[in-house]
Amino acid sequence: MKVNKREREYALSNFNEVYHTTLNPEGPGVVRIHLVPPVVDEGDIAPSLAIINGQDIIPVNTSWSILLCEFIKEVNKYAGRPINDDDAALIRKNTCKAVRKVYPFIGKKLIADNIYRIMDSFSKVARGEKPDEDIGYITIGNYAPYMRAPHRVDLMVSAMEKDGKWHCNQKCIHCYAAGQTHSSEGEMTTEQWIRAIDILKDVGVTQVTFTGGEPTMREDLFELIEHAKWFITRLNTNGVLLTADYCEKLKKASIDSVQITFYSCDEDIHNELVGAPQFKNTVAGIENTIAAGISVSINTPLCTLNKDYVKTLEFLKSKGVIYVTCSGLITTGNARTQRSENLQLSSDEIRRVLKDAVDYCYANGMEINFTSPGWVDADFCRELGIMAPTCGACLSNMAITPGGNVVPCQSWLDGEVLGNILETDWDKIWNSEMCVNRREYSAKMEGNCPLRIVSTSEVTEA
Repeated sequence: MKVNKREREYALSNFNEVYHTTLNPEGPGVVRIHLVPPVVDEGDIAPSLAIINGQDIIPVNTSWSILLCEFIKEVNKYAGRPINDDDAALIRKNTCKAVRKVYPFIGKKLIADNIYRIMDSFSKVARGEKPDEDIGYITIGNYAPYMRAPHRVDLMVSAMEKDGKWHCNQKCIHCYAAGQTHSSEGEMTTEQWIRAIDILKDVGVTQVTFTGGEPTMREDLFELIEHAKWFITRLNTNGVLLTADYCEKLKKASIDSVQITFYSCDEDIHNELVGAPQFKNTVAGIENTIAAGISVSINTPLCTLNKDYVKTLEFLKSKGVIYVTCSGLITTGNARTQRSENLQLSSDEIRRVLKDAVDYCYANGMEINFTSPGWVDADFCRELGIMAPTCGACLSNMAITPGGNVVPCQSWLDGEVLGNILETDWDKIWNSEMCVNRREYSAKMEGNCPLRIVSTSEVTEA
């Protein structure tokens, strides 16, 4: 995108950080905006990206990027208290004044009108409505050359083993983290994780997921979530420890969403797959999270024991769950064992289960996504009306292991690390040969997970 001298000077001075604000924070209709500027060099300037509520990615041209930067700066002066009419008028006035330094011949009314157009568009996107503007979504694969960091980093704050002992309240048959080198390394301290979170903010990451292992095993989890409230934050958990009191503390710490792994509405099947009698505790965790008013999604890794997935969806619907995801097995860690492999579904079986699940969800007001790249083809997903999953390693997401090592994704725990978040300069991590190669692979958006191992049953079927 060609720019004039003033625009370039502004970009060089201001497009070096991610800008964030939250509109209507107490809801309903909360709109969280992260404006991610592109890398600025001597050539033309690429669009910035506006990420709305951690989900929708919208390209924003240079003039709107400048306007949005200044608007966010003004709004954030009122952080922590409601904005009244006088405040709003002053925000518009100061935004116009700052923008006219770059565009001196643009009238105040036009600038004010554009502020309204931007906010109206983003609010409608957040509500799932079609905006009046032709905003033109962009794929992250096309935007990859202009990125300086992934949008999401998974923080594996809890190790699978600690002090030589098993460190999880379950022992899942299909656990991708169990048995991998970096999943059992020593855990970073609270202070080290806080430093890591600060680094991620500085380099332009907008979302963090607290995961493990089982992250609720850490006593300092609320403190870490509170420190990360600038980000879109998610907790991935088995739900066992989510008591009513725990959920209230999560809400107070400003968690944005919780994803709970739930294998089956059949108590015996669920307990067999998680390796512990935790069915009742996980169900209570789901109920408590919903009761606390926290956005919750339920993930179900599919296998031969729980392929009657619609029954589980019916059970979740009765609990008030709206958002669900399901997946094939991530063939790393324990999922590489013979016991796990014997329970894997073939691609044809996955397709049959997925079709029935999508039909049920669409008929019953639930939203469903399939998250395993390479298990089903993109055309099949389009027929079902769901997004085709693709590998996002070193592009849309990366991960930090319990000891601070940066890896392409949270399943990639036995290979070479990209660096250490506390010891290695981020640019060296992001521009390393391995990271660039992974990113180029992911940017093709072809949908195959490089870690996937085809099961014996699938080879036989084929």
